[in-house]
Amino acid sequence: MKNSSSYSSAALLAFSCLLFLSLPSPSFCAHPKCNSHDKKVLLKIKADLNNPYHLASWDPKVDCCEWDALECDRNTGRVIALTIFAGNISGQIPPAVGDLPYLQNVDFHKLTNLTGEIPSTVTKLVHLTFLRLSWNHLSGPVPSFLGQIKALTFLDLSFNNFTGSIPPSLSELPNLLALHLDRNRLTGNIPESFGNFAFGNSVPDIYLSHNMLTGTIPRSFGGLNFSLRIDLSRNRLEGDASFLFGKNKTVQFVDLSRNLFMFDLSKVEFSENLIYLDLNHNKIFGSLPQSLTNLGLQFFNVSYNRLCGQIPQGGKLQSFDLYSYFHNRCLCGAPLPACK
Repeated sequence: MKNSSSYSSAALLAFSCLLFLSLPSPSFCAHPKCNSHDKKVLLKIKADLNNPYHLASWDPKVDCCEWDALECDRNTGRVIALTIFAGNISGQIPPAVGDLPYLQNVDFHKLTNLTGEIPSTVTKLVHLTFLRLSWNHLSGPVPSFLGQIKALTFLDLSFNNFTGSIPPSLSELPNLLALHLDRNRLTGNIPESFGNFAFGNSVPDIYLSHNMLTGTIPRSFGGLNFSLRIDLSRNRLEGDASFLFGKNKTVQFVDLSRNLFMFDLSKVEFSENLIYLDLNHNKIFGSLPQSLTNLGLQFFNVSYNRLCGQIPQGGKLQSFDLYSYFHNRCLCGAPLPACK
């Protein structure tokens, strides 16, 4: 019994030692504290925003990596994300945002009392990949200096009051995957330089809807293979847009509705990737090509145009109601009345 008891005690001691050794050292577990420079900048940002209740957790007595609305790098303690969403915040975007040198993500979203222009200090954020300043009341021109932030992959300035023309310099963002300028008051032409996206690492999805853009789509767009989406709806664009399409395109979503486009739809070739096509309220003529029956369309609308002829039978075309086809010159066949 004595030997058995000694063996059990030794085994328990050995197991306890192994368990202790397997636990991570506290020095390796602890995350570094917030950088003192970043903390000072954050408190300056809070003061510039009039010390809103939404940022009540930004207490100088507390490590700033514990504060709400931001994220720190786990290894360095530097602030890498600033996300202020749907709070009762008023004022302008503090220029001090540009003094957080390791920011990768800036997201000021649904702050209806956030006004003014985008500060030029954001160009100092060389690591910035995500910039969303949407659903605010920002105004002034879309700054050309945004083209200097080369790391950007996502730029969203939608649902604001930006005016003036679209700066050509945005095409100098080689890594951009999505550009949202929709729901503003932008005027002028789509920059010819946007064709230069073809020379970058990607062609971004482009959202320019609900503005007051005029003129024709640059022919340089014909060389672009948009990744997923292009939305130019609800502007005053005119002329040919047929070159946006093609058998070899990868684009899945095209919305050109409520413009003044004029081209022969019967001569257009469509990619099999296309699942959303909205061309309503334009001046498009010709007939519907038979190739449309080969597409897995989930949304389709060609109403209020100048189309003629029989709607091709087959595919998904009969799954859409008459409102997708009506108010054309002489379209006929299901779901419209039969051709005479």
